[in-house]
Amino acid sequence: MFSRNELLAPSNADLPSLSSSRTVGSAHFGSSLFNLHPALLGTIHTYDKGEEIYGDDEPANYVYEVVSGAVRTCKLLDDGRRQIGAFHLPGDIFGLELDSTHRMTADAVVDTTVRLVRRRSLEAAALSDIGVANALRTLTSRDLRHAEDHMILLGRKTALERVVTFLLEMDRRLAVAGMLELPMCRRDIGDYLGLTLETVSRVISVLHAKGVLGLSSARQIVLRNRQLLSGMSV
Repeated sequence: MFSRNELLAPSNADLPSLSSSRTVGSAHFGSSLFNLHPALLGTIHTYDKGEEIYGDDEPANYVYEVVSGAVRTCKLLDDGRRQIGAFHLPGDIFGLELDSTHRMTADAVVDTTVRLVRRRSLEAAALSDIGVANALRTLTSRDLRHAEDHMILLGRKTALERVVTFLLEMDRRLAVAGMLELPMCRRDIGDYLGLTLETVSRVISVLHAKGVLGLSSARQIVLRNRQLLSGMSV
């Protein structure tokens, strides 16, 4: 995943009919979006909390950027369990596939606004612009690194290490003025970490009792000792 400053918007031709879509230009997100290829445009769409953005096995005709809110990509297993593969936060790019269909479902964690980038237009731009090609290569390598890190987390880390690793990642991506406000609930966190809701809550309570984090609410967390937490995540 990389920030919206590293990727371009698509041509607005053949975009799906979206009642709340509108053209995105420099007035909305800043001229840096169009430095690489100013002829490209995009559209944005708002999704309600829990609304599906795209489904598993649906055609992967678009790439998406989170403008505000948060998105989870997940897979529903045959036994009914859900595995969340990633959380996408403002500035993150998601939905770019190697094949012609999506491998996971994406839905809005909270009320969320995303920008649609037509995949075909993006690929065409990459063939003619080295900057776009480099950005796509960066996206692919970061997604691969995330998948590798997530595999290690699920396969080798204890429950404590998983929760601490997650909190440190969210602290890096979300914290404002020392306060970490999570858009996702603890059940989402558990489905991402391969843990039950009860285990996630128990680990957070233990960390709170040790004084390494403070809880203003279930989703508002202050990490009081990042050095100690970093040692716990190994």
